[in-house]
Amino acid sequence: MRAALRRWTAAGACLIAMAAIWAPACAQDMVFRPIDEGADNRGWQTYKKNLLDALEAKNRSALLTAIDPNVDNGPGEKTGLDEFRRRWSLEDDKSPMWRELYKAVTLGGAFVKDERGQARFCAPYVAAKWPTDFDPFRFGAIVADDVLVKSEPSSGARTIARLGFELVPVEDWEVADITPGFPQKWTRIRAPGGHGFVPEEHIRSPIEHMACFSPQGGAWRLVSFTAGYLPE
Repeated sequence: MRAALRRWTAAGACLIAMAAIWAPACAQDMVFRPIDEGADNRGWQTYKKNLLDALEAKNRSALLTAIDPNVDNGPGEKTGLDEFRRRWSLEDDKSPMWRELYKAVTLGGAFVKDERGQARFCAPYVAAKWPTDFDPFRFGAIVADDVLVKSEPSSGARTIARLGFELVPVEDWEVADITPGFPQKWTRIRAPGGHGFVPEEHIRSPIEHMACFSPQGGAWRLVSFTAGYLPE
């Protein structure tokens, strides 16, 4: 997903305004704080804990129990558990699914309505509550507080700004660390006074994978896990 996002490097109107300087009024409008509308839902919280435990332990049996038999696998894809297992190579402990679903769920989410008007809980909040005024291909959301923006893609580089829970223009989604062989990946953003780099785990695009859940018959289940669109 991050590789696919790299080609979207142009900025929107707000980026143009910030090309020379980070305009205070624009920055104020870009605040995007975490949202978790399921925090007080006991049924969801119990299900969420069990799901995260299954993902952390790579417990396939427990995971499949937590998924709806007719799970939506994305536009143009077959529905159902067999397709979910196939497309995610579920038998492989190195499948990106373990990490992607875990990250999506831990970031919190919001209730949205499907085409029948029924509520479902979708995570992460970045996708479920993305502000429509911002181009989802050109901006990302900082999903942590006090994130250090570096002058170069390296933890040892000079810190040029600190950001937290806000939207930022993205110039390149995945940049290698300047230290040869170092695994850290960075995202190049437009920062106050120019461009800078933040660790890729601290920024998220709304078109990355989003998971939606529904309490069908009183039992919560994963009903879709898709990228790039809000399932209907």
